[in-house]
Amino acid sequence: MSAIVITGTDTGIGKTVFAAGLTAALHATYWKPVQSGLEEATDTEQVARLSGRPVLSEAYRLQLPASPHLSAEAEGVEIDPNRLAWPATDGPLVVEGAGGVMVPLTRKLFYRDMFARWQAPVVLVARTQLGTINHTAMSLMALRDAGCSVVGVAFVGAPEPDVEDTIVQMCATKHLGRLPHLSPLTPKTLATAFAQIDTDTIKAAL
Repeated sequence: MSAIVITGTDTGIGKTVFAAGLTAALHATYWKPVQSGLEEATDTEQVARLSGRPVLSEAYRLQLPASPHLSAEAEGVEIDPNRLAWPATDGPLVVEGAGGVMVPLTRKLFYRDMFARWQAPVVLVARTQLGTINHTAMSLMALRDAGCSVVGVAFVGAPEPDVEDTIVQMCATKHLGRLPHLSPLTPKTLATAFAQIDTDTIKAAL
């Protein structure tokens, strides 16, 4: 089985929309190991709607919309990394982390540590807004320091060519394309926008 990890520089930046587009483009199965917050539609439900592809149940479904370690503690549990082993699937698996690279799963384990344990290629999703150079550079450094294989950076938001080029050049990373904010956000509009993403590079990393 081949798998690819989707992580982000922060929460709420469009990582799940990108994961949905990639899941559809790769004809893959989607899995989010830990879901924190159940009051609104979950990321898994959103990806199922947007991609039309199979999705797997989360290993942990936690009520509190917070960092996974805090959500787990609120329910009196501790996330067991052994429960986060990849499930068996037919074809590629798109795995989405929660929030950013350094989000804690436990008091001793960052999501970055799970990415390194999985030894799967990683796509970093970054917004194009002010502050993204700092957040993206630090996220890439954290991933590389942990020994993760980074495929490149995919941007979400309005075009900012100078900012995007700065990140690519100074961080020596691959520009995988940019998704605009989509309104309406539908399977069709996402598929059309995702045609601009460099899926060939991502496929080659699997």
